[in-house]
Amino acid sequence: MTQSEDDARPLLNSTVLDRLRAELDQDEGIWKIFVQDFVAHLPARIEKLRLALTTGDPVGAMDAVLSLKTSSQMVGAERLAGLALDMERLLRVDHHDDGPAVVLPRLAAVHLTELRRCTQQTTFLLQRHL
Repeated sequence: MTQSEDDARPLLNSTVLDRLRAELDQDEGIWKIFVQDFVAHLPARIEKLRLALTTGDPVGAMDAVLSLKTSSQMVGAERLAGLALDMERLLRVDHHDDGPAVVLPRLAAVHLTELRRCTQQTTFLLQRHL
């Protein structure tokens, strides 16, 4: 996916947040705690992915990217979930000539800056919804 296609995805799908709020409305404030936990764990999720990529750990990278994708989808962080899905697809590609020790650090160099930028923007928007 190109940079402009990534930017075309909304940062936040408010209908997902609205649905989460409605489903958890009977439990006062639970939806807010859920979103706050997501925001609080984002730096660790990105760091886990960075570490796995830069050390050439394909199993750790897949685990980290799936965690990021799934949790992002649950709170409506659409662009972040999309970037994680793109990374997941790249991790699934069979790189015939280059091993993980070469390929994964390359992926980190190309994609981590955008993931971090999107994480910051998403965090800002989610905190405004709380």
